[in-house]
Amino acid sequence: MRLIFCLMIVLIVAISNLAEAQDTSIFPKGGKAPADRFTGTVWIYPLIQPQDSLDCVSSSVTFEPGARTNWHMHPGGQALLVIEGKGYYQERGTRMRTIQKGDVVKCPPGVEHWHGASPDTKLTHIAIVTNAEKGNSVWLQKVTDKQYHGLE
Repeated sequence: MRLIFCLMIVLIVAISNLAEAQDTSIFPKGGKAPADRFTGTVWIYPLIQPQDSLDCVSSSVTFEPGARTNWHMHPGGQALLVIEGKGYYQERGTRMRTIQKGDVVKCPPGVEHWHGASPDTKLTHIAIVTNAEKGNSVWLQKVTDKQYHGLE
């Protein structure tokens, strides 16, 4: 129920900001993501933050081609709503999979994973950290080029 409420808030924010967008993106790019947690150029635009008194944190995240997160996990889980482009998602110990516009990815609580754009296409997703009271993201090592290209 909380996730549905969070999704409704995100959609309301998206619709209200649609008129303000100057390109085809729903949200502004936001600020550059920290290089110690991402490879390549990544932009983050916060949508819902802890001070909003909701049990989730949400951002629009845009990955330039080839950009990706480090391995990381969320104690309370995460949902990714892909709104533009094509990219990859992988959980530790599983095969990497392709994600694209319209996909919903459910990242289970405590499971190490990474996600990012394909080598030739930008990717934008809405990231929703659920059960935020369980703690912040835990950032781990960088995804190697071999891992990113599915060779490891």
